[in-house]
Amino acid sequence: MRVELISVGTEILIGDILNTNVHYLSKELANLGINVFRHTSVGDNRERFLKVLSNAFKDADTVIVTGGLGPTDDDITKECVAKFFKRKQYLDKYYWNKIQNYLLNHSSNKTITKNDEKTASIPEGAITFENFWGTAPAIAIEDYNRKIILLPGPPHEMKNIFNHHIRDYLASFSNQKFLSKYIRFFGIGESLLEDRIKDLMIQQTNPSLALYAKYGEVLLRITASASSAEECEKLIDNKIKEVYELVGEYIYLVAGEEASESQSEMNKVLAKLLIDNNISISTAESITGGLIVSTLIENEGISSVLKESYISYSDQSKIDLLGVNIASLKNYTAVSKEVAEEMLDGLILKTNVESALITTGYANHEKKYLSGLVYIGAYYKGEKIIKKFHYSGNRNKIRYRASQEAMNVLRKLILSKIS
Repeated sequence: MRVELISVGTEILIGDILNTNVHYLSKELANLGINVFRHTSVGDNRERFLKVLSNAFKDADTVIVTGGLGPTDDDITKECVAKFFKRKQYLDKYYWNKIQNYLLNHSSNKTITKNDEKTASIPEGAITFENFWGTAPAIAIEDYNRKIILLPGPPHEMKNIFNHHIRDYLASFSNQKFLSKYIRFFGIGESLLEDRIKDLMIQQTNPSLALYAKYGEVLLRITASASSAEECEKLIDNKIKEVYELVGEYIYLVAGEEASESQSEMNKVLAKLLIDNNISISTAESITGGLIVSTLIENEGISSVLKESYISYSDQSKIDLLGVNIASLKNYTAVSKEVAEEMLDGLILKTNVESALITTGYANHEKKYLSGLVYIGAYYKGEKIIKKFHYSGNRNKIRYRASQEAMNVLRKLILSKIS
């Protein structure tokens, strides 16, 4: 199957709306082992859209269109597609009743106009997929060796319809099963990682491998196709073992689709480690200013292990809350190994926990070479670590990197003691 994605809407072309639909669909189709040949955006112009459709089917056998299914004059998708395939449109009574009920229950002015019938108009011979999240149904037309799928433009509607209807519809054209797993790496850049696993990347057939850079992390997607899900699992697991042999020290998570979207999963991984092993924790944050604890408390169940958290941003707060010596601050400054050690010791003494985490650093300094200097302190059951890092970037990027690094330092320390 060769697919072209077409996004309809002048608002996309002029940059008023970020086209998240094409990102989502490309990723989902890749997970199904379906090749996306091209992305095209076109404005609300009938002549141009018909030309785009004609060009699309020169290279693709399947076209997926998002947007332009609504009731207004500039919603041209169904009209143009019906013309392209020489199909008349008819008013579908089921969808028309459904749309009227939806508008009466959800519209602020409770007014239904003649234009709203356009949303319930369907090209003859089309397959429809119900939209439980909005008004316009999704539509598919099969014409000899060509297929076109029309999806609503609003991302929430489009994603739900794809997940509940279109994924299975597309899968029905293949006897193969497809499965993807994702490996998350921390502490290694994309180019270095690619170099370390280059033989796997060069030799890839089935499963296929794809690298994606996140900020401070790298994501590796492994997708397999086989006659059964079990065989896909086996192919992927064998490939994961090969990756572990080459770069296992940088892997912090292997998971399914749920782990692929976010910038980072580090807080979830650390929170699960703490909760599953009933390890109490306290934090004292200077440069990160609460970023660590704020992400940890996003995780359900963290209250069972999170004891206390301090934002010790000023020198005085380090003295008052953590017992840091005034002399140490004067002699070494707040951003030093010595003060980091005293912060960690003070936190452990004050909170009596099994694990502890502290940060201190310069997010921005008048002496530019000091900007990004960070010390991280971690403790677990009698063992303490102080690590020095130097990050580049703006203030918030440095703070974010420090928070992620701190959680990773503690994660690795705990694993070294319990595994």
